[in-house]
Amino acid sequence: MVGGVVFAGVLMLLNGILSVLQGVAAISENDVYARVGTYVYELDLTGWGVIHVVLGGVLILTGWGLLRDMAWARVAGIVLASLSLIAEFLFLPYAPVWSIVMMAIDVFVIWALASRHEHHA
Repeated sequence: MVGGVVFAGVLMLLNGILSVLQGVAAISENDVYARVGTYVYELDLTGWGVIHVVLGGVLILTGWGLLRDMAWARVAGIVLASLSLIAEFLFLPYAPVWSIVMMAIDVFVIWALASRHEHHA
């Protein structure tokens, strides 16, 4: 297994765990996140919480698959990191700094999985 895939797998696991925690916070306590006035992509915080929990769970499974060197995990990782990036972008008004950090993690995962790192002996 190549270093970039291990890097992406670890980041995906962490991103998934953090996304689940973010989702649980949004579901359980609606006062954790700031209220947003009018917002084009407005969704109830419970809805956002469910999205983050489900996406986080799938990110965890895919990160585990990357670390286990499963063939399906590389393409799934790029797709899921892209979806996570979009979800975090849409969640920006609720937690701007946190969403930017999570988006950066998603970009690193996409880069690590999309880059071809050939290992020569």
